[in-house]
Amino acid sequence: MSDAGLMRIGIAIAGVILFAAIWYFGTRPRQGGGRRVHHDERGGNGERDRMEPTLGAQIEQELDAAESPAEEARAPEELDLFDDAVGEPATPNAELGRRVSEDFDKIVTLYIAARAGEVLRGPDIVVAAEKAGLTYGHMNVFHRLVEGHPERGPIFSVANIRKPGSFEMSEIQALETPAIAFFLTLPAPVSALDAWEMMQPTAQRMAELLGGVLLDEQRNALGRQRIAHIRDELRAYDREREAPPVTRSPRW
Repeated sequence: MSDAGLMRIGIAIAGVILFAAIWYFGTRPRQGGGRRVHHDERGGNGERDRMEPTLGAQIEQELDAAESPAEEARAPEELDLFDDAVGEPATPNAELGRRVSEDFDKIVTLYIAARAGEVLRGPDIVVAAEKAGLTYGHMNVFHRLVEGHPERGPIFSVANIRKPGSFEMSEIQALETPAIAFFLTLPAPVSALDAWEMMQPTAQRMAELLGGVLLDEQRNALGRQRIAHIRDELRAYDREREAPPVTRSPRW
């Protein structure tokens, strides 16, 4: 066989090897590519049909600005805050702070965290809540109510981040917690912005009384820029709810 023929055979073999290598490395799973992506049980657009309030994810290592020990900030459904069986009845105020409707579409959360090496104590929380104008009631947590119209439900509520989330008065002397959570569920009995303008100063006042640190929903120190951003969000929320429904022109 001539040298030209041998060269053609060699080129053909090299081509087969090259294409085989491309096929092998092109179809081989990439590292980590075989891991399955687990979808939650929400709708395809990533939203639940009915939003449950959430008090944040997990406080895994330290509450950022407070440098507190690791704790879990559980969602209210995990804290059973909407379960009538939670704790002992908050007599005589068992119905104070009950929401008129369990349906809502937005939640705003703040935390008061104890400083490094410290905890928030039950008796101090009760005193601070009373001084801040909160009412102990439904679900054995604290609420800010509409003055003169408590039947309208809570403007916002305050819960313990430790399960079950309540403040049991029979055990309040021994209660210790790394943080408490303020949560505002919207729509509220007042406008979203008005509700925030009540919750944020109340949380700031209680943080001062308790010697704690006021944090936003991401567990960062609540600063002026974040406050301004939340106000803008809630103004937009109020505008959207006040806007008349869009009517479509009939098609002829």
